Amino acid sequence: MHSVVQTVTDRIIARSQQSRSNYLSALNDAKAKGVHRSALSCGNLAHGFAACQPAEKESLRQLTKANIGIVTAFNDMLSAHQPYETYPNMLKQACMDVGSVAQVAAGVPAMCDGVTQGQPGMELSLLSREVIAMSTAVGLSHNMFDGALLLGICDKIVPGLLIGALSFGHLPMLFVPAGPMKSGIPNKEKARVRQQFAQGKVDRAALLEAESKSYHSAGTCTFYGTANSNQLMLEVMGLQLPGSSFVNPDDPLRDELSKMAAKQVCRLTSMGTQYTPIGEVVNEKSVVNGIVALLATGGSTNLTMHIVAIARAAGIIVNWDDFSDLSAAVPLLARVYPNGHADINHFHAAGGMALLVKELLDGGLIHEDVNTVAGYGLRRYTQEPRIIDGELKWVEGVTESLDKEVLTHLDSPFQSNGGLTLLKGNLGRAVIKVSAVPAGNRIIEAPAVVINDQNEIDALFKSGSLDRDCVVVVKGQGPKANGMPELHKLTPFLGTLQDKGFRVALVTDGRMSGASGKVPAAIHLTPEALDGGLIAKVQDGDMIRIDATTGELTLLVDEKTLANRTAGIVDLHHSAYGMGRELFGALRRSLSSPETGARSTSAIDELY
Repeated sequence: MHSVVQTVTDRIIARSQQSRSNYLSALNDAKAKGVHRSALSCGNLAHGFAACQPAEKESLRQLTKANIGIVTAFNDMLSAHQPYETYPNMLKQACMDVGSVAQVAAGVPAMCDGVTQGQPGMELSLLSREVIAMSTAVGLSHNMFDGALLLGICDKIVPGLLIGALSFGHLPMLFVPAGPMKSGIPNKEKARVRQQFAQGKVDRAALLEAESKSYHSAGTCTFYGTANSNQLMLEVMGLQLPGSSFVNPDDPLRDELSKMAAKQVCRLTSMGTQYTPIGEVVNEKSVVNGIVALLATGGSTNLTMHIVAIARAAGIIVNWDDFSDLSAAVPLLARVYPNGHADINHFHAAGGMALLVKELLDGGLIHEDVNTVAGYGLRRYTQEPRIIDGELKWVEGVTESLDKEVLTHLDSPFQSNGGLTLLKGNLGRAVIKVSAVPAGNRIIEAPAVVINDQNEIDALFKSGSLDRDCVVVVKGQGPKANGMPELHKLTPFLGTLQDKGFRVALVTDGRMSGASGKVPAAIHLTPEALDGGLIAKVQDGDMIRIDATTGELTLLVDEKTLANRTAGIVDLHHSAYGMGRELFGALRRSLSSPETGARSTSAIDELY
């Protein structure tokens, strides 16, 4: 193993010793109780199988066959999840084919950040992770199930499903992806039209035409945002079948992989031959594997929050120092938009997950000795699925990249580190992803332009007041303030300023997520403004220094001046509160810290 990877793994194990021990103790207690349906009263059990077919009822009555719960995030507004409409019946039949039973245990909400981007609903986006986690736990709480299939792909949905699933860590569970849509217009062209619209050079009709050619069919968006980062993370953590992440929805291989996932989870139950609970698949080594793979591919900054929270749900304590130290040691092996011109389909065609896992294993950058849903050992994830003579089989993946501009090898990385840096200074701690930021733009020292809402940037841009070097500071965007919405409305404007030759950057206690691009962005700043963070005192004209090469984030204002300032925070609770102020407030207060994964004390904690 690479010495840094081993050192970080060892300190996570040491740091988590008590909390992981407590988690595994609870998991083992649950395992010892055997098939939980046996504890149900006759009335309980009758309710649980009342709607089943006679043969299924008999199986569940006699406790002789596994019952698999399906937790689905289907809706047909979200393109990535639209294919899930037909999955339950397909998965039920696949379970029946191996002598088991399956029931839909729960449906969870699945909002699309692409639809809510820059809209009031975005304030509910991060909160939805907690709702999904609770909904997953509620669905699995009936003691009817011996395993589960988790149907989710995007943004907060996968982390929510996984956090909820880990509260039933004694059950085996597999994620079942649905795949990305086929490639539309190049992402670079889409970004160009967005900037032209921001500059007033094209009209809304031209913008909509470009967007429609980019997001054009069922399937996951093809850029390397949080959705595809989720899929890559799940596969490297051994939580879905090898090579299943990026097969298109209409490919015949897609259905065969989904059917195999259903059959495999039956084998992994305590009634099968390979009992493997999810709480043992997710351990310190698999968490490190997920982090390393994301760093090696320039994955979504959202995962710097989600992995921390996911790990906490399994009794594992991870922090941003772990991400930063690993990033310094892990080279960048993939360039997928916004880190390059290619999309996720190009990555898959170039060698995809099998080649990536091989490179990382051969370089000692990820742990091979882990449990996975496909069996023990991560080396099996260097294989890729094929339909051969009508049967699903796994064959060895390619050993050489088929497009070295998209996926490269350890001996010729795109850069020597993963491009994620922890920033520290008097403003607090933040993360910055620089895998897409030109080297000359990674150090910025410029006066602040302070706004309290991303919508304010439009007027500033049109007035010409941003035509200069500046650091745009967006305060009051943290999880406790307004749910920590993504701030992508800023991207076309800041990108245009950068193209004009101005040195610009962003500092915020909000998010930019997987589409963080060429503009340096210090995000997830903690403590947030509402928690007394110094960002609340930043004023227009204050000099700010961001150095992504050394990890510096400094407000260049003397302490005496700052001591005499009062915090300037605007209450922006104008939209999501209208959906239920008391409920929204309670959920908002329960959100995990972006850095520690620790939640505020609330009723939500009772579930985990």
